[in-house]
Amino acid sequence: MTAQQPLDEVTATVATDAGMLVLWDPQRFEAVVDYDTWEDELLEDEDIVRHIQAGSLVPLNAGGDGAFAVQIRSGTAAAPAALTERETAHQLVASQPYLFVSRGRALVGGIEDVSGDASDGVIEHPVPEGRYAVVVHLIDWQAEAGSQDAAGRPVPGALPDFVVLIDLAQPGQGAFRTAVNTFEAPNG
Repeated sequence: MTAQQPLDEVTATVATDAGMLVLWDPQRFEAVVDYDTWEDELLEDEDIVRHIQAGSLVPLNAGGDGAFAVQIRSGTAAAPAALTERETAHQLVASQPYLFVSRGRALVGGIEDVSGDASDGVIEHPVPEGRYAVVVHLIDWQAEAGSQDAAGRPVPGALPDFVVLIDLAQPGQGAFRTAVNTFEAPNG
């Protein structure tokens, strides 16, 4: 079952066994119906980059396997999506904007989940048709006091690992990030 909420925001935990979460336009991946067709589209980094450049896929590159809390927030021209004060206080890094060309919805899950269908464990978020700039924020949720229980698990209301902001691309905006690695490596 997929998680679906109103247009502006959705939060859920998604997992990957392939080291990378992604946001994708399912209509662009309708031909992916099994492992062989997935492999043809997404096995190599150059395949992933091709989809990033086309605006059909945005990496949330966690750099490892696991389950991650992801919050997707959409803005409007009048009210662009933004981090909350809590998120800003615990933000580790933000990506440069990625292009996302929507045909009506976005899915978020492990890269191994990419297809035209919303499978179990995938977040579904309506995104009206159009060109969008997507910025991915990595949040240090564990740094917030009271965010963990005695076993180190997030408590209800804890910040997510990722906040994904989706806003309309500005006219003439042509420079979008196309790297598989979501964030720049720190200098030094």
